[in-house]
Parts: sequence; C-alpha cells; structure tokens
Amino acid sequence: MTNVVVITGGAGGMGLATAKLVGREGFHVVLSDVNQDRLDAAVQELAPLGIASTAVCSDIADRASVEALVDTARQRGHVRGVVHTAGVSPQMGDAAFIVRINALGTVNIAQAFLPCVDEGFSLVNVASSAGHMLPGFMLPTGVYKLAFRDPDALTRKLTTRAQRGPKKLRSGMAYALSKNFVMWYTRQLAATYGAKGGRAVSVSPGSFDTSMGQLEKKSGSDKLLDYAALKRFGKPEEVAELLAFLGSGKAAYISGTDILIDGGTKAGFGLKGFIAMARGG
Repeated sequence: MTNVVVITGGAGGMGLATAKLVGREGFHVVLSDVNQDRLDAAVQELAPLGIASTAVCSDIADRASVEALVDTARQRGHVRGVVHTAGVSPQMGDAAFIVRINALGTVNIAQAFLPCVDEGFSLVNVASSAGHMLPGFMLPTGVYKLAFRDPDALTRKLTTRAQRGPKKLRSGMAYALSKNFVMWYTRQLAATYGAKGGRAVSVSPGSFDTSMGQLEKKSGSDKLLDYAALKRFGKPEEVAELLAFLGSGKAAYISGTDILIDGGTKAGFGLKGFIAMARGG
C-alpha cells in the first residue's frame, strides 16, 4: 500500500520545502491549503521532481473541512504522518482570526487524524519562537485545557485574553499565545498518540525568509535579529530538513517536546528584549 504524508500549509514556504524532501523518500504527499491556485502551482512544481501529490483545498479551522482532508488522505493510501505548517501571523488578521486558525486549527488537525494513528505515525506541529517569548505569568494554561472538552470555548477565551492589552499589540499577543498553546497541546497529545504507537512533536521556527516572514517585518520581526546569534533570516529549506527528520522513522524516540530553530534568538532574548519589542523598539 502507498504510504502517505499530509502537509498542511503545503502550497508554499516551509510546507512546500518539506513536501520536496518527504516526496523524495517515496511518500505520496497530500498538500492542504486554503488557496487552490497556489496548491495547483505546488503540484506542478513537484511533478518534475518525480513526486506524486494530491492537492486538497481545506480550512483547518472548519472541522468538517479537515475531516474531508482526512478522507482524501486515507483514499490515497496508509497515512503515516502529518506535518502541520498551516497558520497565520499578526499581519494577517485580528486576534480572533489568529486564534481560530492557529489554536482551533491545530486541535482540529490533531483530533481528526487521531483514527489514523498507529505504530510509527507522527504529527509534527509548527509553533513559533514567539511562543517562547512570553513570561510564564502570562501563560493561561487553565484556558489551554479547554481544548480537550470545549474547543470553541478555548477560542473565545484565548481571544479575550489577547484583547486585554493595547489594540496595536492584540494580534501579536494572539499569535504568541496561540503558538504557546500549540507547544503545550502537543506535549499533552504525546501520551494519547503514544498509546497507539505514534508520536507528537512541535517545532518553533524563528524569523524565516518566507512570504509570511517577510510580511512580519511590518511587525518588527527583523528586529529580533538584534538578539540572535545568527544575524540573518533562516531559509525555508533549513526548517524543512528538521520537519522532515522529525516526521521520519529516524526520529522514532522523539515525542512530547518542542524543538526551537531560531538562529539563537531566544538565547539572547530576555525580559528587556520582551519589553523593547512590546514598545516597538
């Protein structure tokens, strides 16, 4: 039977870069994104490389849409894993939109693919270095727990939490909270997936040279390089190597943790850095 890997956000950036690596290992790649034109272009880009792929236009914040994605993937063969790169950043919408896509979308993906989990299955969630930057007292882990019993309430309460501060900071706060949630949620999923022989792990990229990364220069993402050990944006191919590795059998004993890939930004970023970024300087 054909082995299948699903890549959300697979129409570009780190998702498409990961698809090229995974596809070369002989997997049929199911690409998911909200833009059909970009999906079609991605399939055309993969074909000359000898990579078999299927494009599925899907909204990760809509559970029915995600269920349809699962059905398509299972029709293509044995689903061996999901690399969940889909998400939005502060410049792409308001707090409610960001929480809905990043937090609720991750819950939908994790729960909808749970029936596919068996020995060797892997879920690799993309979080963000932003999720590492918030001080501990700002992390509403009590709210995070709603993911397991009332995802809609999780969305509402996280949005409310993000909207407590100044208006200009709300989208950024929603992003940081939603990505911190992704890390927390992935740790909680590890035992559930592990009971079926699968793994769940998250990756937190820093500033990368993708369309989203370039867009976030308007939010000051390039200023994070002031704190980084490596004074440059990362390349999509660099994070793709990590995502592909974590989704492979070579990472068979890695689960329930987050791996930071940020060029040493967090190493140089402390409370002073947080305050400076919050002030816009």
